[in-house]
Amino acid sequence: MGKQSQYLVNHITALSSAALLYAIMLFLCPSVYLHFLSSAGVQMYVCNRDHYGYLPVPLKQDQTLEEEEESFSHTLTEALIDFSMEPSKYVHTTPKEPGKLGCDEIFLINLKRRSDRRGRMLRSLAVLGVNATLTEAVDGKALNSSQLQAMGIDMLPGYKDPYSDRVLTRGEIGCFLSHYNIWKQVVQEELQQVLVLEDDVRFEPRFCSRLVAIMDNVKRVGLDWDLIYVGRKQLQVKEPEYWVKGVRNLVHPGYSYWTLGYVLSLQGAKKLLQAKPLNKMLPVDEFLPIMFNKHPSDEYMQYFEQRDLRAFSVDPLLLFPTHYTGEPGYFSDTETSTIWDDEAVETDWDRDGTKHRREQETEELGFRHVAPHPAHSDVPPLSASRNRDEL
Repeated sequence: MGKQSQYLVNHITALSSAALLYAIMLFLCPSVYLHFLSSAGVQMYVCNRDHYGYLPVPLKQDQTLEEEEESFSHTLTEALIDFSMEPSKYVHTTPKEPGKLGCDEIFLINLKRRSDRRGRMLRSLAVLGVNATLTEAVDGKALNSSQLQAMGIDMLPGYKDPYSDRVLTRGEIGCFLSHYNIWKQVVQEELQQVLVLEDDVRFEPRFCSRLVAIMDNVKRVGLDWDLIYVGRKQLQVKEPEYWVKGVRNLVHPGYSYWTLGYVLSLQGAKKLLQAKPLNKMLPVDEFLPIMFNKHPSDEYMQYFEQRDLRAFSVDPLLLFPTHYTGEPGYFSDTETSTIWDDEAVETDWDRDGTKHRREQETEELGFRHVAPHPAHSDVPPLSASRNRDEL
């Protein structure tokens, strides 16, 4: 090999080693890397057009090592949405002691045939140190007319989906029954406080510590509560949602969609069951606002006399969907189904309804909470990131 060729090889090797070193620095300690770039007078640019991977957020000066660990755990849960990562056999890690975040039980609802979602959620919960009980969802596609009749299931008279004008689907029946079965278990086992999670959620940073802090504050002030949304889609924008006096990051919710995650009390579970919703069924995320008297349809609410569910919502929210309508990887088991009383009529309305919903979301942008209590005025308002298509 000539001198010139050898020089090129050495030069390329040196550049490759330097690039690898910089990449390692950027991944392991982004704050040090950013300081290195600044000292060298190098301008750094962030490209949001293409997805290259994940980086932990650099610590602020006053943050602790525990907070950095929590931030990195969030980075891992984000990466797990798109990638199936297994721990390296060459790196020793001390597993977290799983906990229940102050709840008697944490239920994870998952369809047996959705092993991909189940695996991702179990890995994510392990990263967060959350001990959840896997609860097999009721598969609406497997329900036949005889089974529905035997369970006494009937659709709420006059119910129509607000977007597609269709009736209830079997997927929605399965979803409702999945939550309904958990409510029954809560009452049967007299569980005082549980967290219910669906299997298509992404966790916000510091999910565990933020939820625990909110529930501790709820207990401290003696708030009488039945249900607390942890993840939802706010639909009622004409009326403001007010902060709860004495509890930071908690609001009185209006009309909401989604049952991504919520904390439920024994008292709340009893109220939901006492409504006897199976013979006047509508989607579970329509049923809950009826029960706390915030549904816009008086026609629907007239079928439920007791609408005294004491509902609240975490704000900012701690859970969001992993995918939204129209995005790659999006799929809905409740929408892609058959209508409840005719197995021959299939539904796949979400693709056609995407444009309609996006137009509605545009109208919702700019809404802000009214904070009646000055002590809570520093709590962030609803963010625009919340205004996205529903599952």
